[in-house]
Amino acid sequence: MSKVCHVCGKGPVAGNQVSHSVKHTKRVWNPNLQKVRAMVDGSPRRVLVCTRCLRSNKVQRAM
Repeated sequence: MSKVCHVCGKGPVAGNQVSHSVKHTKRVWNPNLQKVRAMVDGSPRRVLVCTRCLRSNKVQRAM
């Protein structure tokens, strides 16, 4: 299972970390994913959802 948001598809983004001496090293920015119980196709399922989608109510949580 890949580490992407179930709602918006947001995943890791790669780039360069640039130090004060302007050395470049590879690094990865990971999304803030949370494991929540959400309603998927009418039944509750555990899915990974980013906090931006949780905050904007794009996910109906299962209680």
